Amino acid sequence: MLRSFFLKTLNKYASRWLVLGIDVLLVCFSFLLAYIIRFNITFNFNTDQLILQVPIIIVVALSSFLMVGSYKGIVRHTGTKDAFNVFLGITIYTGLISFIVIVNQLFKLSAFTIPISIIIIHYFVAVFILIISRYVFKAFYDVISTELNTIRNVLIFGAGEAGIITYGALNRDKKYNYDILGFVDDDPNKINKKIDRIKIFDFSKIDEDFVNKYDLSEVIISTQKIKPSRLLEITDKLLTLDIEIKIVPPLVTWIDGDLQANQIKQVNIDDLLDRQQILINNPIVKKEVTDKVVLVTGAAGSIGSELSRQLASYSLQQLVLVDQAESALYDLQQELHQKGITTFSALVADVRDKKRMREIFKEYQPQKVFHAAAYKHVPLMEDSPYEAIKINIFGTKNIADLAIKYKVERFVMVSTDKAVNPTNVMGATKRVAEMYISCLSKQQKKTKFTTTRFGNVLGSNGSVIPLFKKQIEHGGPLTVTHKEITRYFMTIPEACRLVLEAGTMGKGGEIYIFDMGESVKIYEMAKRMISLSGLQYPEDIDIKITGLRPGEKLYEELLASGEDTIKTYHEKIMIAKTQKINDRAILEWIEELAIQKSKLSSSEIVSKLKGLVPEYISNNSKFEILDKSDKVG
Repeated sequence: MLRSFFLKTLNKYASRWLVLGIDVLLVCFSFLLAYIIRFNITFNFNTDQLILQVPIIIVVALSSFLMVGSYKGIVRHTGTKDAFNVFLGITIYTGLISFIVIVNQLFKLSAFTIPISIIIIHYFVAVFILIISRYVFKAFYDVISTELNTIRNVLIFGAGEAGIITYGALNRDKKYNYDILGFVDDDPNKINKKIDRIKIFDFSKIDEDFVNKYDLSEVIISTQKIKPSRLLEITDKLLTLDIEIKIVPPLVTWIDGDLQANQIKQVNIDDLLDRQQILINNPIVKKEVTDKVVLVTGAAGSIGSELSRQLASYSLQQLVLVDQAESALYDLQQELHQKGITTFSALVADVRDKKRMREIFKEYQPQKVFHAAAYKHVPLMEDSPYEAIKINIFGTKNIADLAIKYKVERFVMVSTDKAVNPTNVMGATKRVAEMYISCLSKQQKKTKFTTTRFGNVLGSNGSVIPLFKKQIEHGGPLTVTHKEITRYFMTIPEACRLVLEAGTMGKGGEIYIFDMGESVKIYEMAKRMISLSGLQYPEDIDIKITGLRPGEKLYEELLASGEDTIKTYHEKIMIAKTQKINDRAILEWIEELAIQKSKLSSSEIVSKLKGLVPEYISNNSKFEILDKSDKVG
């Protein structure tokens, strides 16, 4: 039972309120020590006076620590910043105590006083004890966790072939010392039977009493074909029981077909999207890019970099990577070099610079273009409409025009679900880019233009997952703009596979959308991420509702009003049947905006966007006032 207590205590972060309470107790203890030191390591002082002083000490210490927030740090990860916060808290506390004593002595408000010598000694003792206590706890954790965490009582979910292989892998592993309590399964025909003398339990019987009885600390999900919805149910139940959850990777990732214990990973938020991942294994993709020169714009971004990695795995003649972000492009260049890939060029260039882009097209003569360069952060673009139109509209225009001039075979543009019934500048500019691509596609037949439209990608720059991870590392709170806000999600590799697939489909001019499953509540995702980090909501980390950001929707859409879909040969990929647009008017509008853009104010730019995209209605934005007036073309 002692081992169980330590394991449970050490495997979750101490409550911030517990830390605050201990800090206040240590301040009281250091106050007593100050008296003992002052009176030559004796108790020859007025203890009645000390008892009267302690309540004031407690109140002032609480106020100081709450003011500084020194109790919020994760004690097991104590560092220089945490030590400084403790020092700052004690300094403020000492200053307040000194102020109270001096004011009381000057104005004779009461008989309360503390000798200045005691205050000075107390200050140094308190700083020393509180800082040292944190490092002592950190060292204690390192030593104790090393000893106690070597044995882990686990259950294997899934009593099939994969479960038996997992059982063998855990038994062979000598590093982690797994103690396998048994299997768990949903199949009633397997319940209470045994495999290699190991019992198969009914998952419905796994409750708090079961966990305490068997000192269960971990469940490993070995079932290969488990549905995301079922995985979500299992995870939610186990997280409430404070059990760590791990999952066996897909069979194709096993080393030489043999599962190793170190390949078993923790369940993460990617596994809990409640949707089947879109898997594509189309030989046409390989055929379409083999021995071709392929250009990727925005190559150092979240989508662009993964797109570049996947393209680099094919036998290209040349891969041309273009991005204005020098450092990120350098990182991608080094990554590809380390993989032994040499048939690529990394070029620092801006898609808005038509002269520079013309030089690149002329030199490399690309046959395929994947256009991923864009400004995508909604709140930032709401403040900078001029920059949004320059990159999202005219950057796209530059690359598309050059694609026609240099007879590119296929141009694929990465769009967003925010272009559907846009409520912000970013979405509206991407919608205009979609419309421009559609117009070009109708005007000529040499270059096939394709647009891909999908939702949020997990782990991309600026997405909620990396933000939540950072906030958890800093002790919270997690920030969510609205309790009811929902988003569609897919993984970055999945999104890029779809972009490559779309680059082989259709006759040109299509907008492809993807079956992204059910939308996900961001608030619920935040709670799961807290639990998956081994913490409790709201005891350890809270969630703060900050309010919708400028231009932000409660929910995203993949189809605009009046749009429908046409099926393709892939069940997860559809073509959006878009409404008819006036090609000539759109092209004239874009040419006019190109001439006028440098003279227009932000409001005038947005007003023009609303004129071309009538479904663009601002939300929670300073531009809402424009929706109350007549739209200007």
